[in-house]
Amino acid sequence: MKQSVLKGDLVIWTIFFLLSGISLIEVFSAGSQLVYGESHFLSAFIKQAGMLVFATIVAVFVHHIPCRYFKLVGVAGYPLTVILLIWVLFKGVDINGGARWLQVPFLGFTFQPSELSKGALIAFVSLVLSSSQRKDGADQNAITTILVATCIVCGLIFTQNLSTAVMIFGVIVLMMWLGRIPGRQFYPFVVGIAIFCAAAYFTLLSLPDDSHHPFYQTKVTERFSTWHHRVADDNMDTSVPADSFVVTDENRQKVHARIAVANAGLKGLMPGNSVQRDFLPQSFSDFIFAIIAEELGIAGCIIVLLLYITLFIRAGRIASRCDSNFPAFLILGLATLLMVQALLNMMVAVGLFPVTGQTLPMVSRGGTSTIITAGYFGMMLSVSRYARSNGKKTLPNVAREVSAEVRDDFQKN
Repeated sequence: MKQSVLKGDLVIWTIFFLLSGISLIEVFSAGSQLVYGESHFLSAFIKQAGMLVFATIVAVFVHHIPCRYFKLVGVAGYPLTVILLIWVLFKGVDINGGARWLQVPFLGFTFQPSELSKGALIAFVSLVLSSSQRKDGADQNAITTILVATCIVCGLIFTQNLSTAVMIFGVIVLMMWLGRIPGRQFYPFVVGIAIFCAAAYFTLLSLPDDSHHPFYQTKVTERFSTWHHRVADDNMDTSVPADSFVVTDENRQKVHARIAVANAGLKGLMPGNSVQRDFLPQSFSDFIFAIIAEELGIAGCIIVLLLYITLFIRAGRIASRCDSNFPAFLILGLATLLMVQALLNMMVAVGLFPVTGQTLPMVSRGGTSTIITAGYFGMMLSVSRYARSNGKKTLPNVAREVSAEVRDDFQKN
């Protein structure tokens, strides 16, 4: 009998296809700015559909790879992504105010090395945690190795993409907690991180307001002005009366995102009826959740949120069925990454967090980022196949276990 092409956990596959379907609808709806000047109004839809089809092929291909081979992602992929992150500092292509992209020679497309570094670092940390497990927790030397590897990646990313660096670091901290890093090391470390974050916050607040200040004119510090204004939130004075409020280039994203969310209601305006998509920059990417809220309402927002939460919970259940540590840490790390990134995107859209530039995984319009996220889904599905196969007992194995139990009882009696 012919076997199915799709294997692995059915719940994760369902979440993958639901997010892809939402992406296809909402990118088409929010892409009015994309089709401006195009030859056909379906151009954005066709491009996104093609990207999602290719992403599905990637997920199918990756999920057929035995999860033990993903150790190579940590061993070989980690140093490769470090090289790419160094390369982007000198040869990065500036798009949307940040030199985060690398141009692929002869192929004509760009990609963000930081997207690759997420999975590579998680695979590396999973490998370290799995190899350092002892009866009473992880080996005390594990935290040093993990912190050095994480600080290298985050240090290379943060000058052009602070939010991604902070998000990756936070995910690794959660992985260390799940990986049973000794409390005498972990809790002082968390306190130190909290103190560092507080110091960084007040340092950003104290920076000059003038974006043309000489301090911001270097390659390393050019993004500090953006971070200062986002943290200070000084470009959107909510105390101004409504009839006197002025929409500027600095507050445009937040203003129109909040208007879109305010128009949500319970069931929204229905797909295709968004008003703010024509005024909201990056409505098809960073702020697509605001368009989802406006068109699908509170109910749609809750459904999207539950999809990511369900993904995380399902990953936890699959991890509990793994009989080795590496696949368990890998699926937990990847699921945590996707959920945290989704939550950050949603919080920005509803005004609960400063603008970060984080996309909504598998929903926002994207190129290589969508493909890489699909690869992460494929890795999780591969782990689910491994856990499911370990959970099955064939009849010969069951017979041998019963025979062993009978023999042991006979010898005792």
